[in-house]
Amino acid sequence: MVSRGEFLQRSAVASAIGAAAAAEPVQAPAAGGKLRVRWFGGGVYELATLDDSAVVLVDAWIWNNTGWKAFGIEKPPELQSASAFAAHLASRHPATLFVALTHDHGDHMGDYFELLPALVSAGLPVMTAGQSDLFRVALAPKFKTAGLDPAKVVANNGAAMNFGGTVTHGGIHARLVPAMHSTFAGYPAAGFILDIGGTRVYASGDTDLFGEMATIGERYHPQIAFLSTGNGAFTMGPDDAAQACNFLGVAYAVPVHYAHNPLVLGTQCGDLFRASVAQASPRTVVTVLRPGESAIIG
Repeated sequence: MVSRGEFLQRSAVASAIGAAAAAEPVQAPAAGGKLRVRWFGGGVYELATLDDSAVVLVDAWIWNNTGWKAFGIEKPPELQSASAFAAHLASRHPATLFVALTHDHGDHMGDYFELLPALVSAGLPVMTAGQSDLFRVALAPKFKTAGLDPAKVVANNGAAMNFGGTVTHGGIHARLVPAMHSTFAGYPAAGFILDIGGTRVYASGDTDLFGEMATIGERYHPQIAFLSTGNGAFTMGPDDAAQACNFLGVAYAVPVHYAHNPLVLGTQCGDLFRASVAQASPRTVVTVLRPGESAIIG
């Protein structure tokens, strides 16, 4: 009988072989890019170039995010409301702003339809995208209710993107990749490959470990991975996320999606992930953040 670990390892090998033989090659990113990253708690975070010319928000659950309580940290003023956050972003004068939505669970899009109108009202150059059917069917009425025209704020003239599809918004380039997870509306959950500031990031979204992560690594060569690590009822945990680093071949990794509800691992999860990575993918440097904290990676 094949164990789960053996099955995933075999799947990864097969995926890598298939990727090398059949997948359209994607040019590896140039070395040397650095990003400033900030964790908002749970699975939600920001990526920014050091000059703030390009900013990516991965999911949108910020002022209602409960991922701070377990750490005993109070949210700073700029993260306590949609208007405050929009004013904070506007003060940084980004040339391009992209909101990547992985899926429709409340701990990822709970503030999404309050955030977007605030960003538009602040005059920010915002575009958003995620899995195309989610946007064109399930979310279409919600955009109307929020007073937003999808053709103006959703990439690809409102069509968003599907697996294998791409979005370019200013200096940001995004590709949609699979995630092993559920959604409320029944459309596929997703992760992203994000090119920003000369750095390529894999944003896993909520997911279990799956062998096709090796294909993602072989095809896209991400340098940084943000990985769900909270285990419990919903996603992979620290050990499997560490194996994901090995499959992906990333130089840097950041654990997210923990300590934000009672069914996932608590504040110790980041250190557990770091210890697991030291065994499973020792070439990968782990950055463990606290909610609200920023770090420069690259």
